[in-house]
Amino acid sequence: MSRMLKVNPDIPLSDSRKIVDTRNRIIHGYDSVSEDVLWLIVLKYLPVLEKEINEMLEIG
Repeated sequence: MSRMLKVNPDIPLSDSRKIVDTRNRIIHGYDSVSEDVLWLIVLKYLPVLEKEINEMLEIG
């Protein structure tokens, strides 16, 4: 995501910056991300991301 944002900062994915930030928190300090937060991301935000990516693939 970070590399995609460098190429196209206006990529039409909601919360793209938050995706990068969360990845960095997990990689560099997993203990600072609670299981509840991760589960919320999986349940609430991952389906939205999947939909947006599928829409991008259909257009492209």
